[in-house]
Amino acid sequence: MFLQAVLVFVIPELLAILLFILPWIRNAIEEWDWSFVYLFTWWFHTRTFVGRGLREGLVDNVKYTVFWILVLASKFVFSYFLQIKPMVAPTKAILKVNIFQYKWHEFFGHSNRVAVVVMWMPVMLIYFTDLQIWYAIFSSFVGATVGLFSHLGEIRNIGQLRLRFQFFASAMQFKLRLRYGFGQPYTKIESSQVEATRFALIWNEIMTAFREEDLISYKELELLELPPNCWNVRVIRWPCVLLCNELLLALSQALELAEAPDSWIWLKISQSEYRRCAVIEAYDCIRYLLLSVVKYGSEENSIVGKFFNEVDGHIQIGKFAENYNLCLLPKIHSKVIQLVELLRKPRKDERATVDVLQALYELCVREFPKLKRSIPELRNDGLASQRETELLFENAVQFPDAEDEFFNRQLRRVHTILTSRDSMHDVPKNIEARRRIAFFSNSLFMNMPRAPNVEKMMAFSVLTPYYDEEVCFGKENLRTPNEDGISILFYLQKIYEDEWRNFMERMKREGMEDEDDVWDKKSRDLRLWASYRGQTLSRTVRGMMYYYRALKMLAYLDSASEVDIRAGTQLGRATSTVGLLFKGHEYGSALMKFTYVVACQVYGQHKAKGDPRADEILHLMKNNEALRVAYVDEVHLGRDEAEYYSVLVKYDQEQQREVEVYRVRLPGPLKLGEGKPENQNHAFIFTRGDAVQTIDMNQDNSFEEALKMRNLLEEFKVHYGIRRPTILGVRENIFTGSVSSLAWFMSAQETSFVTLGQRVLANPLKIRMHYGHPDVFDRFWFMPRGGVSKASRLINISEDIFAGFNCTLRGGNVTHHEYIQVGKGRDVGLNQISMFEAKVASGNGEQILSRDVYRLGHRLDFFRMLSFYYTTVGFFFNTMVVVLTVYSFLWGRLYLALSGIEGYAMETSKNNKAFGVILNQQFFIQIGLFTALPMVVENSLEHGFLPAVWDFLTMQLQLASVFYTFSMGTRAHFFGRTILHGGAKYRATGRGFVVQHKSFAENYRLYSRSHFVKAIELGVILIVYAAHSPMAQDSFVYLAMTLSSWFLVLSWIMAPFVFNPSGFDWLKTVYDFEDFLNWIWYKGGVFTKAEHSWETWWYEEQDHLRTTGLWGKLLEIILDLRYFMFQYGVVYQLNITGGKTSISVYLLSWIYMIAVMGIYVVMMYAQERFAAKEHIKYRLTQLVVISMTVLVLTLLLDFTSFTLLDLVSSMLAFVPTGWGLISIALVLRPFLESTVVWDTVVSLARIYDLLFGVIVMAPVALLSWLPGFQAMQTRILFNEAFSRGLQISRILSGKKTN
Repeated sequence: MFLQAVLVFVIPELLAILLFILPWIRNAIEEWDWSFVYLFTWWFHTRTFVGRGLREGLVDNVKYTVFWILVLASKFVFSYFLQIKPMVAPTKAILKVNIFQYKWHEFFGHSNRVAVVVMWMPVMLIYFTDLQIWYAIFSSFVGATVGLFSHLGEIRNIGQLRLRFQFFASAMQFKLRLRYGFGQPYTKIESSQVEATRFALIWNEIMTAFREEDLISYKELELLELPPNCWNVRVIRWPCVLLCNELLLALSQALELAEAPDSWIWLKISQSEYRRCAVIEAYDCIRYLLLSVVKYGSEENSIVGKFFNEVDGHIQIGKFAENYNLCLLPKIHSKVIQLVELLRKPRKDERATVDVLQALYELCVREFPKLKRSIPELRNDGLASQRETELLFENAVQFPDAEDEFFNRQLRRVHTILTSRDSMHDVPKNIEARRRIAFFSNSLFMNMPRAPNVEKMMAFSVLTPYYDEEVCFGKENLRTPNEDGISILFYLQKIYEDEWRNFMERMKREGMEDEDDVWDKKSRDLRLWASYRGQTLSRTVRGMMYYYRALKMLAYLDSASEVDIRAGTQLGRATSTVGLLFKGHEYGSALMKFTYVVACQVYGQHKAKGDPRADEILHLMKNNEALRVAYVDEVHLGRDEAEYYSVLVKYDQEQQREVEVYRVRLPGPLKLGEGKPENQNHAFIFTRGDAVQTIDMNQDNSFEEALKMRNLLEEFKVHYGIRRPTILGVRENIFTGSVSSLAWFMSAQETSFVTLGQRVLANPLKIRMHYGHPDVFDRFWFMPRGGVSKASRLINISEDIFAGFNCTLRGGNVTHHEYIQVGKGRDVGLNQISMFEAKVASGNGEQILSRDVYRLGHRLDFFRMLSFYYTTVGFFFNTMVVVLTVYSFLWGRLYLALSGIEGYAMETSKNNKAFGVILNQQFFIQIGLFTALPMVVENSLEHGFLPAVWDFLTMQLQLASVFYTFSMGTRAHFFGRTILHGGAKYRATGRGFVVQHKSFAENYRLYSRSHFVKAIELGVILIVYAAHSPMAQDSFVYLAMTLSSWFLVLSWIMAPFVFNPSGFDWLKTVYDFEDFLNWIWYKGGVFTKAEHSWETWWYEEQDHLRTTGLWGKLLEIILDLRYFMFQYGVVYQLNITGGKTSISVYLLSWIYMIAVMGIYVVMMYAQERFAAKEHIKYRLTQLVVISMTVLVLTLLLDFTSFTLLDLVSSMLAFVPTGWGLISIALVLRPFLESTVVWDTVVSLARIYDLLFGVIVMAPVALLSWLPGFQAMQTRILFNEAFSRGLQISRILSGKKTN
């Protein structure tokens, strides 16, 4: 019977394993609704439609299963041999120790089991958390491998692009489908091909976009562009940056091989493609130039033509070196340079030009040939003048028009090729331009589908939710200085110094005469320039409209004939924009395929109020043809009635006004939850096409990336596993990393997540969700499935990820593609970053309660569920457990020290090993190093190993570890609080520039409960342990054991001040403390805000306890009981106890607490009753209380064994007890608020916050007082910006001496 019962139990398990190996069968079964199927598959079949058929294909199944088997195997082997096994023998030894006398009253008899539990607690917590570390390690290397096979990082910088530029031209045509038919994708491109001109048109348009964005100067534009094939040049005219120095190198090679045959010399020169092209281009340009300068039809023109024909003839038969003296080439070269320089001058000097031409004639015709010819022979060959009297070139010079910009541009190019001696590796100078060129060129060698014609591509829309953020910086906003005397414009000029120079150069070309005119005549351009460097709607709109511009150009290239393309070579004569070639249909094609909808939720209200933001949005619509704005219109019908409409508007260019396109009535008010998801979903109906790209308000795009959108949309047609994609994941580039070191840390962390992290989630783990914009959605798939966001209040606070949950649960497929990227802005100040981290952590706490996560946990197979857990809620849960591990470790050490077990074990040398083992466990707590591994690996892959290591070391020197440790505390606090009590809320972080100093009171309000109080608690534990532990007597052992804990304490206390501009300025510290005291003591009233009054803030800070349930309150009280442990342990260590361990000692110690509370109540009562009117009575009360206290202390010192050291120890014991009582009183607030006790609780809490403030302020004040720390802190905080030309010392002192 037993075996039969076992068989019945095992059969479903065996079937489950079989169906796991054959996933398609399980998917098919789950999609059937037949009753007999449900009867046989009751243990996994569900009546719910959502969550069926989630199994992946066999290949994907094998990939993620193998990944997790390797991770789990590594974890268990490591844990067994280095965590569990070393603990076994010492545990047995401690359990065998004879009964000994405890130093306190032990409730658990004389057993050592509690000591064993305390020892094992941190070990077990690490055991359950370190799988997160193993995941980080394996995902880093798997992600790097996948990236390598995707050809990521093949072109890491401009230097590597130079080597592959000729193949890059071919790759661009193949991938962007600028040519058709079959053939090799990567081949060298020749000048005669139409493809060369197609490539030049696109490349020049990219460079023009760079110039419009002020990333490069006009000079750099000329050096980087591919000029049109003119002046009868026979080779492709590569950008000047590739040809620089090549002619001089060819010249030196020719001189070295002066006596060698032509074939040898040419073979040597042709080893470099660019050198070969430079030589031919220089030769052809000089011929054309000489024939242009010397009058057509003149005798001199004929001589020049004959000379070049003769040289060509010798080159064709391979006799050039044999017939000409190559040693004269440097002289000819210098004379040609002289001629070009004379022609470049605004005022032409005819006499000097004639002299140079005559000198050139003498060199080339008389001296250059090895076989010297007489005058009659030269006349006979047409190489000498028939005139006897007049000198050559006297009246034959014809200067080109000085206003001919095209001719002048070609002349400058020739001059560059002839004279450049450096290799121009610093062109372009701008770091962002270099990064973008390198990424774009690398992406064309990556695996991507080939693009279809614009007519045949999938139509798509872009959707951006907008509330009331900045659209475009106002003039006053730019020039108004902050408290440090710094305006936004001044700050931007220093960070983007080269871009400001380029902007001013552009303005002068557009007619600005004086630099001061920029505020008047060019104010719109100035405001846009600043807005394009902030996180504004203008920047996002400009970036997304590059899709429209790219599609217009690609539509032209699709339909252009060979004649049209060749006509493009004339483009450079007027301008470098391809728009002049358009025939008209390109605009229609682009509008058919692309629409941009900005969901400006309150645009109607802005218009009604006359808000300048409404005018700015209208201006954006006016200048961007494909832009549409959706908003919610509230129409009031009567006193209490209102109707709500979703409205879509556009700007009509013919009517020159805004017109309404659609109006859809809504059933009621739009806002149900946090606002943003509803804003996206109401505008979703106004998008068009097959796909929708969701773009946030702080994103950007570039022209060169927009060119690849056709390729990306083709991914919807490709099967990834057993399904086509429904969300195409796109990588992000964080563009705010250069603002400060803090922004750099955030950027580095975020970059590794949106690249390597997402790459691994998509392949091999098949569990990528939607983590925010800029993913591309299958519009028709999502439209009937609830849109792209979920909008319930609180539970959907992290609204974006629920689109991914929804997609996975309903059988969708999410992929990730890295050949295209979109810019993303991130928070740049510590307070902004912390609020963002708090929002994300709270959102994850709420996700745990959602049915989406519940269903995914139930319906995914075991290994895919592991992937899901460790990359979403598990990451935050494990972060919380890491902090709990530190707590358990330190509380455990304190228990062992105060109970006396540690001292007893120290005397027994054989038990020392147990404590050494726990000491080793401490090093695994530092999860930070392993979570930084993906960052280092991704950096190595994309930029090289040495730069990655250098960046990592630089970050450590700039205290990145302090920032990451602080962030860990933020995540742990808010995730834990949300799990316990709920109460998650949306936190608007703001997207401004952070250069102003944050006051101490503001930092205290933000971080006191999440970091300061916890850090002070851990600090008190460490001090008490140091005072009472025999192990701590050895300083080295104590430091080795507690170093990482002290680092945590200091990070949590000091980070808000280390990363605060002017954080260690002495005057600011003094003013901050005064402001803090005013805030603490200000009583306030009903409408007082938290930033003005401590009391208002204190009540707001406890809001989560008012809404929590019974279990939340019970758990909070249990956690608060730990504060009484200090008193219980320390009391028995006091000399006054005389070594007694009775429970009565602890009970009597409460007399001290009651006495202190009594004194405090008496003093507060006396202050309220007598301080104002009867001051003598108040002073008398103070005298009596002080006298009684001194008398009691004197009696204790004289008649008992009480010492002054006991007084200090008792402070460390009883202060935490008071905080514990306040914390419990807060939980019991509904019962206490109406009693007399509550006023005492409030006033006592105020004193505690003042005490905490003083403790936190003390090290800040000390460092502010010491010389040099302010300069050092500024260097740490703004180091990255320093290297970009930011003069922070001048900025922070407000001296605008520039």
